[in-house]
Amino acid sequence: MVDRVYIAALPRLRKELERLRGDFSNLRSNTDWIKLRIDPLLKHLDSLEQLLGAREFSKEFSRLTKGVVLFHSDLVYFRTNVQGLRKILQSEKKTSKAKKVRKG
Repeated sequence: MVDRVYIAALPRLRKELERLRGDFSNLRSNTDWIKLRIDPLLKHLDSLEQLLGAREFSKEFSRLTKGVVLFHSDLVYFRTNVQGLRKILQSEKKTSKAKKVRKG
């Protein structure tokens, strides 16, 4: 079951990271969150997806009974980062609006 959850979660996480990438690119922030967090996360996601696509790994992964917690930790890591990036995005948007109001 965890393998199906893991495999299904990766594309959803990619979509969310790509959406966040677009949202952050529309902001004028002092911090380049795309370069700092999003690009490295997408690169890590690429490597996991390549690994899952490898035939030898797929066979091992499908009958995995031990070490499932290690793969679960990948999901926790990505979900935590996505959640943190969402909070940062909200904060950056508020800051951006406040700057516009002060300038206007």
